[in-house]
Amino acid sequence: MSTIIFLYAGLPNPPKNRHPEHVKDSIPSSMGSAAQRKLLVLLSVQAGIVDRGQCLDVGFSQRQISYRLRSGAWQRVYPGVYATFTGHLSRDARLWAAVRFAGDGAMVSHETAAEVHGMIDRPALDIHVTVPLSRRPARTTRPVRGIVIHRSGQSRKHLPGPFKLPLTRADDTVLDLVADAPTFDHAYTWISRAVSRNVVTVSALRVALARRSRVRWRAWLGDACAEAQAGVLSPLELRYVRDVERAHGLPASQHQARRHLNGITHYKDNWYPEYRLAVEIDGPAYHENEQVQQDKDRDNANLAADDVKTFRFGPAAVTERACETAAMVAVTLQRHGWPGVPRPCRRAGCTVRRAVPRARAS
Repeated sequence: MSTIIFLYAGLPNPPKNRHPEHVKDSIPSSMGSAAQRKLLVLLSVQAGIVDRGQCLDVGFSQRQISYRLRSGAWQRVYPGVYATFTGHLSRDARLWAAVRFAGDGAMVSHETAAEVHGMIDRPALDIHVTVPLSRRPARTTRPVRGIVIHRSGQSRKHLPGPFKLPLTRADDTVLDLVADAPTFDHAYTWISRAVSRNVVTVSALRVALARRSRVRWRAWLGDACAEAQAGVLSPLELRYVRDVERAHGLPASQHQARRHLNGITHYKDNWYPEYRLAVEIDGPAYHENEQVQQDKDRDNANLAADDVKTFRFGPAAVTERACETAAMVAVTLQRHGWPGVPRPCRRAGCTVRRAVPRARAS
């Protein structure tokens, strides 16, 4: 897959504010009724956006298009793509403008498709669009910004039809983002987010994965899908399960386990119910907000109410210090009745040894 970045800048909006519902005013009187209906349907579907080819197809002349742009009745969004109203462009209008600029077969994709599907809450600065491998996107010499155009033959359209914004399917969107992720941890973030928000099912991801001839980290992605389905919701939580718990032979924990305490429902990242032990994984931004004190209060309440011990580990504890973390968790589990013995992992210099003393059960 290759990526071409185009930079576009819209023209200043004229002071007069004409919204999409007023586009009838700029339809030429010479246009036949069938062409008028076709144009109005087109503008209704495309949030008031139209490209030059569509204008010519319904009967506009180049002179009529130029007049509407010069008079301020329309505004140029990208070269050859126009808003048939003035003033602010809605998000839908901007997405349609990007798709019409990219041309035939273009679909909103990557971060922008993730936005539409509900995987992310804030729009990315650039609009991402994918075009088929069989064609090249439009080119322009004007320095403009706002669109990132990808070329791919693997992504499929979500709900294909003439009355929908063309965008990639949710499962293909996840795999497109995985392909562009700089690390597997970043890739796992997209998988866990899509699964936890019920945007896509693990089975759909597996089917989409099998369809693709070229996939990064294919051998890991099958396991990643299973982890996301089990409730491992972040790369750091995955690191704990994979590099601390499993690598050192600790018992399997429950993920995102629901617990009720003092009438309030809490979710534990990793919960060992038999041994009354919880392990919480805190991301890099954790200590920058008020959640820190709230979680400390909850941990204290857990300890007072039912003698639940809680470990809180940050990024370093589940990455470069994973072996030390495993040793601490193992000793605590043994003290609470775990009959097992941890094992050293494959890392050179692992601090976990089979000779770790068995702690006396409390």
